[in-house]
Amino acid sequence: MNKLYPNADIALRDIVKDGQTIAVGGFGLCGIPEELIRALRDSGVQNLTAVSNNAGVDGFGLGQLLTTRQIKKMIASYVGENKEFERQYLAGELQLEFTPQGTLAEKLRAGGAGIPAFFTKTGVGTIVAEGKEVREFEGHQYVMERSIVADVSLVKAYKADKAGNLVYRKTARNFNPNVATAGKITVAEVEHIVEIGELDPDEIHTPGIFVQRIVWNAHPEKRIEQRTTTTSATNLATTAAQSGV
Repeated sequence: MNKLYPNADIALRDIVKDGQTIAVGGFGLCGIPEELIRALRDSGVQNLTAVSNNAGVDGFGLGQLLTTRQIKKMIASYVGENKEFERQYLAGELQLEFTPQGTLAEKLRAGGAGIPAFFTKTGVGTIVAEGKEVREFEGHQYVMERSIVADVSLVKAYKADKAGNLVYRKTARNFNPNVATAGKITVAEVEHIVEIGELDPDEIHTPGIFVQRIVWNAHPEKRIEQRTTTTSATNLATTAAQSGV
């Protein structure tokens, strides 16, 4: 089975549809599948439920799909850095299922493991628990959370072989492994592609059985959300203060 597709547009063409649940890897703008998000935007599909740690920023990442009004609901744990998200939500144009970050990661992990629901202490007694079953175990209250299985998952990896085995690089690993396993169909955007057998089995983070399609993007933009710099004089003063000089 050939999992390598010529580009992101072709990889998504016959699998994305209106009304789907799309899970997207990344944390802020770190480790996001840039080309796949762009191709999803260009596909024109509507009424999507997007599952992601966050909603990108204005004009980049999932923020592009907010601009084009293709997302009807976000399931996320962080929604800052995006004025269009704020505008749509406050205007009642966008639904939001706000989910604690660890709970969101576990909802995706459990979905990929075939676990339909689980209990957690997180959110008990808050609006997070509203409308959900709460049960007592050994004297403690737990809220039941339903797992997430996405129609399509989009992930970003540093390296893949042609069988779809994925290797993530450092913090870009973030939500990507859980998103990859939670998808009925998973498409991976990767920077490097090697032959089958070239990857050390111990370095593989996501086995190829979870990945149906691969897209090569050798030069992603890797935009930084907020770049903070200091002058050399400031650095010297800070160093002197820390050293007691």
